Amino acid sequence: MLQLETLPASLAGLLWVFRPCFTAPTFRTFAALVAGLVAQPGRRTVCGMLVGAGLAGVWHHWRAHRFFARAAWDVSQVGAVLAGLVVDHLVPGGAAVLVAVDDTLLRRSGRRVAEAFWQHDGSRPGPKQAQVGYGNNWLIAGIVVDLPFLDRPVCLPVAFALVAKHGPSKQILTGQLIATLAAALPGRHLHVVADSAYAGADGAETRTALHGRGLPAGISLTSRLRANAVLTAIATPTPGTPGRPKRIGHRLGTAKHLAVLMRAQARWTSATVSRYGRTDQVELADIHCLWYGVYRSRTVRVILLRDPDRRTTTGYHLALISTDLTTAADQIVTRYAARWSIEVAIEDAKQITGVGQARNRTHHAVARTVPFALTVQSLVVLWYTLHGHQPATITERRDQAPWYRDKTQPSYFDMIIKLRRVLITARFRAGTARQPTPEETLAIHAAWAEAAA
Repeated sequence: MLQLETLPASLAGLLWVFRPCFTAPTFRTFAALVAGLVAQPGRRTVCGMLVGAGLAGVWHHWRAHRFFARAAWDVSQVGAVLAGLVVDHLVPGGAAVLVAVDDTLLRRSGRRVAEAFWQHDGSRPGPKQAQVGYGNNWLIAGIVVDLPFLDRPVCLPVAFALVAKHGPSKQILTGQLIATLAAALPGRHLHVVADSAYAGADGAETRTALHGRGLPAGISLTSRLRANAVLTAIATPTPGTPGRPKRIGHRLGTAKHLAVLMRAQARWTSATVSRYGRTDQVELADIHCLWYGVYRSRTVRVILLRDPDRRTTTGYHLALISTDLTTAADQIVTRYAARWSIEVAIEDAKQITGVGQARNRTHHAVARTVPFALTVQSLVVLWYTLHGHQPATITERRDQAPWYRDKTQPSYFDMIIKLRRVLITARFRAGTARQPTPEETLAIHAAWAEAAA
């Protein structure tokens, strides 16, 4: 049985940090379900977590369901503790924290599933008009970190919000999540990266927008610029002119028009940027301007990127907008490229961690189960970084799958298999000092093989 007393000390130490978030009985359930979700190679339903923990015949299944549906604990408090753990262990002291934001649809069926409705599903193949699905939409904020054994950034989900049909917009929810993270990480500067859907998350409130949009002061937002965004120049005040100084200058147009203007003014400069695990020689154009439709008279920064070796019909290959007015343009591009790590994290969550496989229906259960599973995913990466990484892991995986000839670094799949095997061993050997019997040895090997299935 995988209860707190039988868990490996390395994992139990990480889980103990969450003790203030729960009552004593609820914390025991929390620790058991964390271990059960990792150890379960099958479907990660609520009862499946009990099976993975070896508690299916010991605890009544209602104890696990009650943890999500009725127990007294708060998702945001757990996320704040998790964010502190991640930053303390994986982000250098005093360094800025990079936060990636995105949303994803977890498909559900049934009219009684809380906050499930028809909405956009960008992961569904086919034309855009067919990219819809029925289910729960989750907004996720993750801390992007660099691990010593990987050459790519990794995103660890730490904050979550369930999108309601008639509730706050995703941009407003983004501001709330970032405000929660900022409060949980005092003294740390945050940089937020997101796709074009969140380009105006830090913009001014308008007459047609709900109140509450915007990020806390001192936090920058970098996102992809919308293709139809109309930009204007910043007006130069004329000395001696009576009245309030003019702020809005001449119209610059969309990013496509801006690319033509930059070419006419010879504003493109050569630069070397590091992104997606490689170094590219590109051309950048950097301009401070206004996006009055969203940011009103607040100065923003637009960075255009084009690859000389690729053809383009728009004059650029990437257009970014940022509220960070001081960082070098090539670093802004690298920062935005790290946003892709949250896409990888969401895919791993669905395909490997089993996020979304629970069949809860009530509001509290639905609003807690997905954040719980994503929290476990972040804990797996944190545990592996601190206690689980060994070069032999890669050698073993290459022996098992010799067709991966270029595999030199562990994936998230390797990380969760390593922790799963440690938990399985702890379950078989918990509390005994004798040598294992041949039957126990065979059972452990069989469970290890099943863990990698």
